Amino acid sequence: MNKQQAELLNGIALAYIGDAIYEIFVREYLLDKGLTKPAMLQKNATRFVSAKAQAKIISAMDEVDFLTDYELTYFKRGRNAHSKTTAKNTDVVTYRISTGFEAVVGILHLTQQKERLQEFWDFCLKTIEVDLI
Repeated sequence: MNKQQAELLNGIALAYIGDAIYEIFVREYLLDKGLTKPAMLQKNATRFVSAKAQAKIISAMDEVDFLTDYELTYFKRGRNAHSKTTAKNTDVVTYRISTGFEAVVGILHLTQQKERLQEFWDFCLKTIEVDLI
């Protein structure tokens, strides 16, 4: 997929791929930290991938103007997208913010902005400040 095609995707499609990419980042991070037991991996992964965690990261990014105008466009596209999926463990607003978060990850990945995606991930790590169990 080229950049132009990626930029035409709807927010749900961007969030779909963004969710998968972010999940891989988190899983690799946890394995690098030496976690190998499935229960511990799942418990610690949730601290990163839950809608509440992603909303917290977006809030922190907003406080320091971390997102570029380009990224904000795709965040809003994801946040404002109409999904048939319902929020499972959170309120609708938090769920929509997390969809926007995942859309940003998706557009950065699909447009091959690897350096910026790494900066995004580094910000996520600093924000969550997770103490692994």
